[in-house]
Amino acid sequence: MAIEAAIPTETAAETTATVLAKAGEVPIKAEYLLPRAEKPSEKPSEQPSEQPSEQPNEQQPSEEQPSGGQPTEQNSTEKPTGKKSGQNKQRNKRNKPQIARDRICRHVAIDAECPQGDACPNPHDVAAFMATKEPDLGTQCPVFDALGRCPFGLRCRFAMAHTTEDWKQVVDEEKAARAPAEPVRNAMSRDMQIRLRKHVERFPRTLAFDAAWQAEHGRGKGGKTEETEKIEETAEPVKADETEQADRTEADDTMKAHPAKRQRARRVDFRGKTYLAPLTTVGNLPFRRVCKGFGVDITCSEMAIANNIVQGQGSELALLKRHASEDIFGVQLAGSRADMVGKAAEFVGRHCDVDFIDLNLGCPVELAFNNGGGSALLAQPRKIERIVRTMAAVVDCDVTVKFRTGIRAPDVAEKLAPQLHAWGAALGTLHGRTRQQRYTRLADWECIGRARDLAAPLPLFGGGDVLSWEDYWDHVETRRQCDGVMVGRGALIKPWLFQEIRERRVWDISASERLDMLRDFARFGLEHWGSDTIGVANTRRFLLEWQSFLCRYVPAGLLEVLPQRINDRPPPFVGRSDLETLMASHNAADWVRISEMVLGPAPPDFAFVPKHKSNSY
Repeated sequence: MAIEAAIPTETAAETTATVLAKAGEVPIKAEYLLPRAEKPSEKPSEQPSEQPSEQPNEQQPSEEQPSGGQPTEQNSTEKPTGKKSGQNKQRNKRNKPQIARDRICRHVAIDAECPQGDACPNPHDVAAFMATKEPDLGTQCPVFDALGRCPFGLRCRFAMAHTTEDWKQVVDEEKAARAPAEPVRNAMSRDMQIRLRKHVERFPRTLAFDAAWQAEHGRGKGGKTEETEKIEETAEPVKADETEQADRTEADDTMKAHPAKRQRARRVDFRGKTYLAPLTTVGNLPFRRVCKGFGVDITCSEMAIANNIVQGQGSELALLKRHASEDIFGVQLAGSRADMVGKAAEFVGRHCDVDFIDLNLGCPVELAFNNGGGSALLAQPRKIERIVRTMAAVVDCDVTVKFRTGIRAPDVAEKLAPQLHAWGAALGTLHGRTRQQRYTRLADWECIGRARDLAAPLPLFGGGDVLSWEDYWDHVETRRQCDGVMVGRGALIKPWLFQEIRERRVWDISASERLDMLRDFARFGLEHWGSDTIGVANTRRFLLEWQSFLCRYVPAGLLEVLPQRINDRPPPFVGRSDLETLMASHNAADWVRISEMVLGPAPPDFAFVPKHKSNSY
């Protein structure tokens, strides 16, 4: 993608007379503004609109809103209630695809012999399957283009790109030879799932550390656990004994020495690097690949629940996957029990290729909070210490900690930050909001700055409201409030932010270039989730979830004043082209229309409702 000329940032004095936007609104040039509707329609739109719909939700931000999503009544099927929740719980979950009535054996679909023979529950009649199969979505198969072969064969929604007239599969030997040997790492086998589910997999390091901790501190849940307990001002680190070594065997990897007394070499120099935040649902592997294309340095998996990892849940294990392009990659874990988080960390450290493992102390949603995980742990500092020390003892990679300023008041971060280095953490990342704030109001960067000074020598990254390269370098260099910035919502709204940060200039990206970015995501998604009916449906769903953030971007060339602020809402406006106008629409039907440009027609009965309906912008 070409880089266009940088747009200078105007001073306040130069723009005071021309800016007509209301407080909290994006200042858009007058020639692009649309007349304001007196009252937005309460009925959901069934047809794609030619112009972006006006913001239908004009109420004040609520402190009960969780992360993400587009707060439009158009995209919600629920009736308004007194208390606002964070998810569209009445939505048609996942828009599950209707699989063809006449299925076909996956072995027969790729010209292979079925090991079950006549006992196979799926049909082997190729002619009958092809007669009832839905039409292809295109003439090029992204999976075949990347690998030289398509593992879905006749089931692929682009099957004719690699199928002969007599329905045999084609293999491009030249492409296959060029394909990376292992494009995606950390894929867990079915045998590994069974080992976890049957409790065959062993966790000797965690058991050894847990026994040592209980011997030193007594049995219990890690000391005082009252929610009113305050974090101690200082904490004595466990003294290292260089004479004690971990005696491992290839059979069970058992640690006979005190695991907390090992000396570990740090592997990652985090300072000065850009960091894409772990993002539930939307921070998937294809999206991370898009961000890697724009130059982000550090990526992290979506939040994985420790209990689910240890129990061998396939959906949770899939979150551990890492693409070959992710050169600095970590896995984020969440949990409330030190032994369970330790087991999950030990499993990831032993079986996965990761550079660090992150502990989530910031998730505000009820599912994690009510189970004692995420930001709920901020009320139990002794438990945090036990979890962090356990993780640092059982893995050989770095351990990082992501946390918030507090639960109801910003009274935890400045007491927690000085402790993390002594407990074994290699990096802290602080979101400048409390759990109660969720994503509303402005992030408290002054608190982040104070915590950074207290955390030394531990590097501390900050996070919150960064949507421009000016914001990034102001926090890192001008105000010196952090050693780096973890970018979350800003990357969802404009993934090219990482390129702007590196080049220190505004990119007035065109609508066609943004559509090319979506094509890349669709290609990455089909490679990751598959090119069959289910894979296409998953790719479309995650693309639409992402679009609920992408539509918030206002093109730089339309702004009276740069940069755009993440919490400002745009008034109704038109773009410089029909495509740019369409991409600014907050109407879910328009998002489906955009998805059809890169994935082909959606099913006739397809309807999309975003997962989140947050009031916070």
